[in-house]
Amino acid sequence: MHNCEIICVGTELLLGDILNTNVRFLSKELAAMGIAVLHQSVIGDNSERLANEVRTALSRSDIVITSGGLGPTPDDLTKEICCEVMGFELTVDKKVLNNIESYFRSKGISMAASNKKQAYIPAGGTVFRNDNGTAPGAAMEKDGKCLILLPGPPRELEPMFIEQAKPFLKKYSSGSIISHTVRTMGIGESALAEMVGDLLGNKNPTVAPYAKDGEVLLRITAAAVDEKSAHELCKPMIEQIRARLSSYVYGIDTDSIEQRVVELLSEKGKKIALAESCTGGYIAKRITDIPGSSSVFDCGIVSYANQTKVDILGVSPDTLEISGAVSKQTAAEMAQGARRAGNADIGIGVTGIAGPGNDSSNKPAGLIYIALADKDKTFVDKLITGRSFDREYNRYVASSYALNMARLYLEGFLGG
Repeated sequence: MHNCEIICVGTELLLGDILNTNVRFLSKELAAMGIAVLHQSVIGDNSERLANEVRTALSRSDIVITSGGLGPTPDDLTKEICCEVMGFELTVDKKVLNNIESYFRSKGISMAASNKKQAYIPAGGTVFRNDNGTAPGAAMEKDGKCLILLPGPPRELEPMFIEQAKPFLKKYSSGSIISHTVRTMGIGESALAEMVGDLLGNKNPTVAPYAKDGEVLLRITAAAVDEKSAHELCKPMIEQIRARLSSYVYGIDTDSIEQRVVELLSEKGKKIALAESCTGGYIAKRITDIPGSSSVFDCGIVSYANQTKVDILGVSPDTLEISGAVSKQTAAEMAQGARRAGNADIGIGVTGIAGPGNDSSNKPAGLIYIALADKDKTFVDKLITGRSFDREYNRYVASSYALNMARLYLEGFLGG
């Protein structure tokens, strides 16, 4: 199996001004080809540091892929530095120059003289045309090493890789590495590890846990001669994990808990309505992020004020007086009121203290009550996040917990 490293170039990446999605895209694509990514790095626009990074990468890996630094400005140095390290000359490619000029003409813009710099390509290398910008990519091979240069913008890098670099790299492919993700909620990482601990030492496929805010993922990865065989290796392991974890599993390769909830609501022909206090519309936002949610989501009511809880949701003033706004009784009545207001099959009510301070009754931040009501029953759970000073975490985890309650109800796990 050939080894690969990815070097992303750009000071803006180091400063956090741009989210680096290229490394995720390239890693997944390379793994599917059976090319193992051993190292990833981000380097600023500095010629000496970039040269050292490329030399180091080539010393330990068969393939090095760079992204970024192929533009027309003086700080775009990737091509020049890589050619220097590999021992390739840069020459003007007339076809590439014509393509750049045509790109500007098609947009009715005069080409700046500096763009001619992008027409210089490694002599003896392979050129990757850029159908979505002006910076061509390139590949250089020498002494058993391969260096691939790709542009930085994802809308340019991704199609260039799929259409040109990937076919070029086929000769280095020696099988496939496939990963599947089992997503769980409602169980902590330690408890989950106890339930599947004996599987974590498996060699092929491997099983690795990853904790995220409010959930735990298990990544199952298999290596085989081709994609189909790798998928087949993963299947028995996925089924074994699903059987052990049962209701904690909310999806296999599912993007998010909100995606799963929208899928279930659609499958069962049901609609949901929300009454949110401490989450401030977070649950509604996450549901409506999913395409097709308009067919299953009736309404969301953000009821911070007690009077709104009374006037719109029908929460009893006595409940608020006796039990308080942050209580299981108020959460239950909010869920019931949301269902009525939206004429929905399911109502969700969430009330709590997001923090960082306590409420007037001295209840702690991170205390949240979540209720689900249908036309016959109401279920209420209490959540204590343990993050009294992390308002964003409390809001996000509360919204995830509420979505998972809806998922459990729709899958028949809630209430037996």
